[in-house]
Parts: sequence; structure tokens; C-alpha cells
Amino acid sequence: MKKKILFKAPVLTRSGYGEQSRFALRSLRSREDIFDIYIQPLQWGATSWINTMDEERLWIDQVIEKTIAFIQQGGKFDMSFQVTIPNEWEKIAPINIGYTAGIETTKVAHQWIDRGNIMDKIIVVSNHSKNTFKDTVYQAVNEETKEQIEFQLKTEIDVVNYPAKQYNNLPEIELELKHDINFVSIAQLGPRKNLPNTVKWFVEEFKDDEIGLILKTNLAKNCHMDRLNVFNQLTGMLSNYKDRKCSVYLLHGDMEDDEVHSIYNHDKVKALVSLAHGEGFGLPIFEATYSGMPVICNGWSGQCDFIYDEEGTAGFYSVSYDMNQVQPEVVWDGVLIKESMWAYSREHSAKKQMRECYNDIKDQKEGSIALNSKSFGVYTQERFSKDKQYEKMVNALLPFLDSEEDKKWRDVLDQVVEYE
Repeated sequence: MKKKILFKAPVLTRSGYGEQSRFALRSLRSREDIFDIYIQPLQWGATSWINTMDEERLWIDQVIEKTIAFIQQGGKFDMSFQVTIPNEWEKIAPINIGYTAGIETTKVAHQWIDRGNIMDKIIVVSNHSKNTFKDTVYQAVNEETKEQIEFQLKTEIDVVNYPAKQYNNLPEIELELKHDINFVSIAQLGPRKNLPNTVKWFVEEFKDDEIGLILKTNLAKNCHMDRLNVFNQLTGMLSNYKDRKCSVYLLHGDMEDDEVHSIYNHDKVKALVSLAHGEGFGLPIFEATYSGMPVICNGWSGQCDFIYDEEGTAGFYSVSYDMNQVQPEVVWDGVLIKESMWAYSREHSAKKQMRECYNDIKDQKEGSIALNSKSFGVYTQERFSKDKQYEKMVNALLPFLDSEEDKKWRDVLDQVVEYE
């Protein structure tokens, strides 16, 4: 019997959670022999929705209509799969799975633990998220006994990373680039991504060099007003650096996945730089890595699952950092707590690693991270292949698919194997 699974997620949004949702949905869809899928789409902040009308989008729309009709007829679900921040998880089916990008800091909010403990299983995208969840402990008081207790996560938690994407024919993307060597940074213009320092330190380091920095960014949406606001902020950042040889480019607006991957594979785009304070996973860093592009970033948080190989060898230009409390302006009740910390990249190290990467590319230095990035990308694609990640996602749910009768028979078989 197929399990009726309600997939509640921002699956149609242009956001990190939207990308995460689509991966999870594709994993479930890879086993439609065991999952009868229903979809409840969610909004995600102020982000826009995808408008591509491909086979997947048409299928999603059909399933949404099926879901509405099923609920109106009083239909019940066997399990729910909820893709959102943990304080929004709820018990809406006999079995409930929470799937989150997790946390970019060192501590989760107590609301996350509270809601996490009502779920039957939690799935996160990185070991950083898993460890932060498990290591967060609050001191609480038992209301009945008045004894002091430790309040922490009890629910089982699994890690399922994103899959690497592969494209046979990438579209040509026209970028009017003045220089033959350009770095790219793909990030939302907000405190966590640290773009102002990225721009400032890049320009100060390369003011006398023929190199460019492409910023694929926005504030919230990809509309014209958003572009004007980003352009004005970027102009303000660069106002003190008029006499410079290096260039800074703004890339704004909707782009399909294959167009973004065309940036990574452009013959004049040579490296990705990210000085973000923390990542639940770090999707642009991941995409650049498996596309064979050298990456400049710090070695903390979600990206550590893939910027090191399985033996722990670094495949990136490592920026030194300090751990300090999050900025007061980013504190978000129930999500980012003021007691938590994240990484602050050091200016000197960031400039040094950008310079080293630039020199390695320019000089084609044998044995350098830049020249080894192609082989590291092939290795990363194999390690995080689509089939492997789909299987991991499905395997995380398999224990909840057996009926009580199936479980009884499995217990009998286990006893027979143990006896033999």
C-alpha cells in the first residue's frame, strides 16, 4: 500500500528553502511506487515564485489541485513532510517528518527543540546543522517536580545533503566582462552574507589589478525596484574607490538553474568567493565546487560537508575566521538568538586567499587548488550524485512505511537470523 504523504513546503519559491523543497520532492517522486504525494505550497518571506512551465511545474500544479480536492472530501494523510523552519512544524498526520536547512550559528532557539521533539524524525542538510541541534542544551525546570532538567532534542535526526546537478547543454550567457579573470559572489544582500566586506576587501586588494567581481544578488525579489535599491547600495560601497583598475559588476534578476551554472562554466569567470558568516549548507559554494571552480571561503558551518574530501583534505582557499556573537540587528525571535555565534572572516586572510587564488589562476601554478579544482569537482559530483542523495532521503523515511503486520514479520525474521 502506498503511503499518502502531505508535502508542505515553499516548493514554488525562488529561495534556498524553495531549492531544498524541490530536491526533497524529487526524492519522493523517484519512488512513486511507495509514496502517494500531495502538496501544500507555502510562501517564503518576500521571495518571488518560479514561473517556468516545464513538466515538473505542470505536475506540481496537478498535484496541488488533487490535494485541494482530497482535503475537501475529508481525506486523511498517513504522514506529513514539512519543509520550513522548525518553529513552524506541527503534528498534522500520524507520522510527521521535519526537514530544515537548520542553522547558520552555534545554537538553536529553544522553540526549535520544543517543536523538534513533537516530530517523529528530523532531516537536515548538513552535519553542522545536525551537530548544532544535538549540542544545544537549555537548563529548564520541571513544572511538576520543580527539579532542574536539561532541555534538549530527543528526536532522531538524519543528514541528507543536496545532490550535484549535471547539464549536457548549458545555455550561453552574455556577460560583458572587461577582464579575463573574474570572481563571482552569489548571495542575498543581507547581514549574514557579508557582501559589503566582500566588495570592500576585494577592491582594496585588487585596486591595481585587471580583475572583476560579479555580484549576483538581490534584497528580496528580482523586480526593478529591488535592482535600483541594490544598485544604489553598491554605488555607495564603491564611492571611495574611484581610481581603480578592478571592476565590480551587478547581476540582478531571475535566472534559471542552468543559467546560473553557465556562470560557473563561463571562460572568464574563474573563482567563487563567499565570506558569509555561516551557512546551513551553502548551495552556491556547493554548485561552484562541483562545477570545477576554485572557491574562497572559511572552513566553518554547512559547507564543510563538501569543501573537504572524505579524508579531511581541503579543496578550497581557506579564509581564517573568529567566532563571535551574531550582530544585534540579525536577532530573530525563535530563529536567530542573541546568545549564538557565527564566523567572522579576517580581513587580512580574506585578502591573502583572494590574492593567492588570483595568482594561481594567472600563473597556472601546478598543484595549486585552482588547477586541481576540475578534478575536485568531478570527485564532488560523484560523491553527491543525484541517485545517491535521492536514495538517502528515501531511506530516511523507510522505517515509517511498514505496516504493523510488516513489522511483526520483520521481527520474526530478525529472531530467525539471530538464532541461526
